[in-house]
Amino acid sequence: MKKSILAGLAATGLLWGGPALADMAAAEKWVDDEFSQSVLSRDEQLKEMEWFIKAAEPYQGMEINVLSETIPTHTYESEVLTKAFEDITGIKVNHQLLGEGEVVQAVQTQMQTRRNLYDGYINDSDLIGTHSRLQLAYNLSDQMAGEWAASTNPMLDLDDFMGISFTTGPDGKLYQLPDQQFANLYWFRKDWFDREDLQKQFKEIYGYDLGVPVNWSAYEDIAEFFSVHVKEIDGVRVYGHMDYGKRAPDLGWRMTDAWLSMAGAGSPGEPNGVPIDEWGIRMEAGSCNPAGASVSRGGATNGPAAVYAIRKWDEWLRAYAPPGAASYDFYQSLPALSQGNVAQQVFWYTAFTASMVAPKSEGNNTVDDAGKPLWRMAPSPHGPYWQEGQKVGYQDAGSWTFLKSTPSDRAQAAWLYAQFVVSKTVDVRKSHVGLTFIRDSTVRHQSFTERAPNLGGLIEFYRSPDRVRWSPTGINVPDYPKLAQLWWQQIGDVNSGAFTPQEAMDRLAGEMDTIMGRMQRADESSNVYGGCGPRLNEPKDPSEWLGKPDGPKAKLDNEKPKGETVAYEEIIKRWQ
Repeated sequence: MKKSILAGLAATGLLWGGPALADMAAAEKWVDDEFSQSVLSRDEQLKEMEWFIKAAEPYQGMEINVLSETIPTHTYESEVLTKAFEDITGIKVNHQLLGEGEVVQAVQTQMQTRRNLYDGYINDSDLIGTHSRLQLAYNLSDQMAGEWAASTNPMLDLDDFMGISFTTGPDGKLYQLPDQQFANLYWFRKDWFDREDLQKQFKEIYGYDLGVPVNWSAYEDIAEFFSVHVKEIDGVRVYGHMDYGKRAPDLGWRMTDAWLSMAGAGSPGEPNGVPIDEWGIRMEAGSCNPAGASVSRGGATNGPAAVYAIRKWDEWLRAYAPPGAASYDFYQSLPALSQGNVAQQVFWYTAFTASMVAPKSEGNNTVDDAGKPLWRMAPSPHGPYWQEGQKVGYQDAGSWTFLKSTPSDRAQAAWLYAQFVVSKTVDVRKSHVGLTFIRDSTVRHQSFTERAPNLGGLIEFYRSPDRVRWSPTGINVPDYPKLAQLWWQQIGDVNSGAFTPQEAMDRLAGEMDTIMGRMQRADESSNVYGGCGPRLNEPKDPSEWLGKPDGPKAKLDNEKPKGETVAYEEIIKRWQ
């Protein structure tokens, strides 16, 4: 009979004499079953699980509460990985799932009240400017080297995380640990784009080739082409654009997730513009003090490029999207796309890849009978204000965050769970379920080489240097929860027709400056932001800023240059 792994570990002295046999038996079962795919060998996986068992001993029997938004990756964690973790460590985890707005609200409430609502959060790295300033979150660099050393996995391998730079503050300290990340890319029906009759018709009308749009002019032409000229494919009414516009918090993130930057509103600089970032907030190079969002203070939130961006969002939604799209929210827009009647989407999150590769039998009309995707993903096009060297796109990096208002023992138990769900033992399997890659070793695993043809370009993107050029919100945003909630209300007023894009962005920029003014006073009087709170510029006539070096861009005479496209195969070559 084959010698068991347990006996082998005992014989080599790897058991350290500590873990209960039942715990190791549970670990062996999970490794052999659910986690059989891994970048580690089986022995290495068992060694990692043995460490978790030993490290969890002080917390066995504890019940902890963590919170994240609702995406397939976190559903898997909540339903499967909590069970595995409890079986192996004896720590029970209640992993609650809520909408992103509710997660941000919970984080904000715990920071404001200092009451321990949750022991850990998977909280977007968009809050890195907040956490590094307020110092209300545990500084993981210091904790791992100090009080949490015994509960820090020696096999964690931080260098293997692709997005670790996104969760590092300007002080060089790690404040959050990536759990999942997904980019905002362009999505299109390659099967339709490849049709010779449609290629010929498009070139006759627009004078250039139908392909992946490089600029917004081409995107708009393609949207018009399918919605107005093609209209019907295989007996189905088709549309050239998909988006959403419901007056809800996710409409704000639709815009702060680099929509203004994609139009070209920010300054050159990667991963985020300097001095003007993708929100239009100004912060001088070498400073940690935001100076304003309004053009009158040197910002760009209500500048010509930002107003253009909002106007195009509204125009395209009304003219080229399927009926009802303007009333969809973030979560409703996905099943609409899978109906198979949309040609392209300028702003599509790769977190939806898992749903978009579902079989036809589950109602997904964007795959063929063999389950191969009829669509592909590519870099999103840029607006006319964009210039080489600017931020190229947004990437969400949902990351483990622990607040100091959580008692250290509960935070460490949650820290163990966080490390478990991102561990090399678990990560390949979790990534196959959610397709939200965080580890370089995982995305290069042979199983993803084999699966790549079925994922529409996702693997090629995450194996390319572009995976870190698409970046989250940067450090110019001094208090994400306070400022983010302003966006959806003002943008919603554009969709409803209550305000023009210029009026809405003027109001938004003014409100942001008002709130940042309050932050400035709090920082100056009580050091709330550690001296890195806003220090607003005095307002000037906008003409003193517009079009000046390092200032917001002046209005272009022509906001629709000739459309430009590229063959999808050229993009794949670049990614490879």
